[in-house]
Amino acid sequence: MQNLLEAEEYKAFIDSYDAPRHYGLRVNTLKVSVDEFSKISPFRLEPVLWTADGFYYPEGESPGKHPYYYAGLYYIQEPSAMLPGAVINAQRKEAVLDLCAAPGGKTVQMAAGMKGEGLLVANDINADRVRALVKNIELAGIRNAVVTNDTPQKLAERFVKFFDRILVDAPCSGEGMFRKDEEAARSWESFKCEKCCQMQRNILQSVDKMLKPGGVLVYSTCTFSPEENEKMIAEFLDMHPDYEIESIPKVEGIEDGRPEWADGNEALSRTARLWPHRIKGEGHFVAMLRKSHRQPPSSFKMPTGGNGPEVKPNSEIHDSFLKFMNDNMNISIEGSFIARGNNLYCLPACLPDLSGIKVAKFGWYLGSLEKGRFEPSHSMALSLKKKDFMKTIDLSSGSSQVLSYLKGETLMIEGEKGYTAVCVDGYTLGWAKQTGDMLKNLYPKGWRKMV
Repeated sequence: MQNLLEAEEYKAFIDSYDAPRHYGLRVNTLKVSVDEFSKISPFRLEPVLWTADGFYYPEGESPGKHPYYYAGLYYIQEPSAMLPGAVINAQRKEAVLDLCAAPGGKTVQMAAGMKGEGLLVANDINADRVRALVKNIELAGIRNAVVTNDTPQKLAERFVKFFDRILVDAPCSGEGMFRKDEEAARSWESFKCEKCCQMQRNILQSVDKMLKPGGVLVYSTCTFSPEENEKMIAEFLDMHPDYEIESIPKVEGIEDGRPEWADGNEALSRTARLWPHRIKGEGHFVAMLRKSHRQPPSSFKMPTGGNGPEVKPNSEIHDSFLKFMNDNMNISIEGSFIARGNNLYCLPACLPDLSGIKVAKFGWYLGSLEKGRFEPSHSMALSLKKKDFMKTIDLSSGSSQVLSYLKGETLMIEGEKGYTAVCVDGYTLGWAKQTGDMLKNLYPKGWRKMV
């Protein structure tokens, strides 16, 4: 960086690592509007200007411990990492891929733009990280996501010219994480840019096979290395002249990419660099490319089936599900259903055959058949609103009862017997089962609040 930057800017860059870091959260508009959250927020918030749903909160606040976090009303995210999900601008009824998705911040952001319509595929090659991805998708109440745990090459065999938009938040040397995470700095020697460049190169080759003509590719990293940023995009454009870089609006200190660091391709100035000495954030690089329409259309046809046993209208699991809905819910759930063992899923629209792909989550997990009865999932509860349930109990966010519920404790509350949706200030937290004089806690063990 000392060789790349002028002396004055290099000093400002290095000095930024001794400055306090910035903290951010992004409102989950699948559950609450930005205006509504601003009215109920227990935190002092300041807008992040490159995304309408992003806010800074002060150091010392603990949004991850608040009941609103457990209701999925927001996602805690480093502010500069909010730009790629804003730039890609996912829309209703599209097919969208988040290729390197875990832990899921950008997935949740794109899902909010899609408003539950279309297909969102979230993939990560690391099985341990996929578990966190699934949890964050369920916490956010996302219904139209499929989570896969496979290589980009395998996905490219199945999703030929399939996606309208693809986000690649590429594995990188992580220089933008050094202030936030000391471990990132320590691991740089064994995971620096030479190793990352080859991974990025291979990923982008697979992405080209999956993107429709006219589709949008957003590539991002949290590193400052030109080899992984401008030079990687320049190399990709040399190999794929049917792509064009689109401009990213520069606001609040966001700067142009540096063409001079990649053989002077001036189009690279349309990319965006977020520097820790220029913005309130750790740093990012973002490029948006559009694939030309001037290509033969894909011959790919949507296959049907192949995802597991299709649920028949008179199947035991479907009948038990319908009975549960009739007895407990004010709504009906329409769509295509599949059973995986005793588990029931509602599939997103236009899902192709996923045979041969490692799938961690087939759409919206509704629940399971246990001893002839349907038991609803936590995912189902978090994806619905208070008005959708026949029986609810609404707890205050400042009450001891809501903390007891989140810890998995039984609540001594009387009520009508049966499944009950537990809410906090009107927003769903999960299930409980009323037995008459007490509320049996059904909050999942792995999700419980520890302190």
